[in-house]
Parts: sequence; structure tokens; C-alpha cells
Amino acid sequence: MNKNLCISPETSIREAISTLVDGGKKVVFIVDREMRLLGLMTNGDMRRFLLTGRPLSLPITEAMNSNPTVFFSTADASVSKEKNQFIVYPIVNEQGILKDALFPEEETYRMVNHELANVPLVIMAGGKGTRLYPYTKILPKAIIPIGKYSITERIIQSFRRYGCQQVYMILNHKASLIKAYMNEVDTHCKIDYVQEKEFFGTAGGLYLLRDQLISTFIVSNCDILINDDLACAYKTHLAQKNQITYICSMQNLTVPYGVIETTEEGQIRSITEKPQYSFLANTGVYIIEPEVLNEIRDGEFIHITDLTKRCIDAGMRAGVFPVSDKSWLDMGQIAEMKKMIQELDPEE
Repeated sequence: MNKNLCISPETSIREAISTLVDGGKKVVFIVDREMRLLGLMTNGDMRRFLLTGRPLSLPITEAMNSNPTVFFSTADASVSKEKNQFIVYPIVNEQGILKDALFPEEETYRMVNHELANVPLVIMAGGKGTRLYPYTKILPKAIIPIGKYSITERIIQSFRRYGCQQVYMILNHKASLIKAYMNEVDTHCKIDYVQEKEFFGTAGGLYLLRDQLISTFIVSNCDILINDDLACAYKTHLAQKNQITYICSMQNLTVPYGVIETTEEGQIRSITEKPQYSFLANTGVYIIEPEVLNEIRDGEFIHITDLTKRCIDAGMRAGVFPVSDKSWLDMGQIAEMKKMIQELDPEE
């Protein structure tokens, strides 16, 4: 039994999420000192808790599944694997002591599926990428190499794992250079290009695809990667009947000072040394229904955030699919780009 996946019930949810992500098995076990299984936390449990907005400083007992399905022998767990699709198959003895756990085979668990086969991907690649100067003085951001592949190739690869077949790229700055490069690489996807006459913001260019996007589609900025269950995000979007779903990353911010809270009379009420705050950040990936495009006017400059507000005002549903901080890689600035290269191609 891998004890690195086991945590105590006193562990904070913030620490539990870190263990969950680092463990690579999509689950952590909550056990007492005798290794008695008290509960589990999976990626799904994490997402459900993050959406409540409650503090991550709470103990893991506030977020765990306290009644998981367990097995009393490896043989029973193996039989169940043939019939069910669980994240994990925990094996305990009669006293509830965690003895072992079976996981889905890695090759099965990570196999390419076709859950996004009919879902088009739109890559917003029209910006100048000024935060990446001087690199973008020569190359447009969309084809900057991240190790052996350009960032756009890596984005498409991440969606190809779920069967995505149709990609649209909205271009503007150095459009001909992007087309020339992408036409020379084999992405195993059909790529169509549309070109803005001028920059229309992070959403305005979608108007140009109003006749092609007639079913649910996904939009991605051209400078980020999401390493999470994109098919689950899509299914969650449909289940919640959202018109827009933001994929958001949990972020933790530590204030490097002691924070003082005062009374109205200027007296100290409390002192918190280096407090931590957690929030959900917009990653730049969205799942969108085609009726949203009716809210964009021809030739209009509009960012996705303003379009979302417009949709909410019109009575549409806008939701969130949370992922961990380590599931989001961003190359919007040079330091972040170098971090992405090290993460994806450490030999470079």
C-alpha cells in the first residue's frame, strides 16, 4: 500500500489537494493512526468542494467521501473491475484497516477515447503576444516552440486524446506565418482558419464562425494547456445545462506579511501571520453553446468576460469546472513559458 496516498483526518483540504495532485492516482485515502479507512477524496470530490466556496483550511473530513465502496479481498476487487469503473478499489480487512488498493490499468485509464469527437475546438490565435517580447517580434505566439512542438500543436494534442477532429483557428497578427507553419505539421485534425480584419478581443472573432459552430464547442487561448479530464468538463457542462462553462484553476496566494484586522476605534482585533487565500482563476478555456454567438455583434470588439456578463444578463447559465493549480500551464509571460518548457520537455 502506497502510504504517500494516505493522509490523516486533521489534514487541511489545501494540503489534501496537493497530495491528490502529486500522487498521480486521482485519489487520496483518509486514515486514522491504525490505518483504518475513514474516507476518500477524488478529483470529483475536490471539484464539488471548491464550488462551495468554503475555506481550504478546513479539515479533509469536510470534503471527503466518508462512505466509499470497499472490498475485502483482491479477488473481489478484481471481479468488480470487470463490471464497474471506479477510480480506485480499496481493500480492507474486517476491522476496516486499509491493506491495499487496485487501480485501473494505466494503459486503459489513459487510452485515447472519442468523447470529444464531435466537439469542435476553437483556438484564439490573433493576439500580438506583447508579454513575450522579444520572442514574438519574430514568431507569433501560437507557434512558439515549447520543447519539440509549438504551443498550438501541444494544445491540439491534448484534445486529440479525447477524439477531437475539427479545429478552427481565429487569426490576426502574422496570420500567414501561422498558416504556413501549421500546414506543414501533422496534427491528425482538420484545421480551418478564419482571419479578423482587426483584433476583436478574446471573443469578438467567434462571430466569424457563427455558421460553422452549430453545436457545443470549446474555446482555448493559444498560450495555455490544461492537463485534466477535458471530457469530464464537457459532460459536466452538459449536465448543468450551461451556456458557458469556464475551466478554472484553484490558486493559492500567501500574503508575506502579518495581516492586521482592527475595530472601528482603531484597536487591533486580530493578527494573522502570513495568511493564505484561495480562489478560482480563469484559465482561458471555455465550453460554449452556439446560442452564445447571438450575443456578439458583427465587427464588435468584446472580451469573453464581457460576453459572459451579457449572457448572464440575458438569463443564460454560466458555470465553472474547477481543476487543480498543477493542471494549468500558462506561457503568457517569459518566466511562465520557461516553466512550461521545463514541465513538458525537461531535456530542452
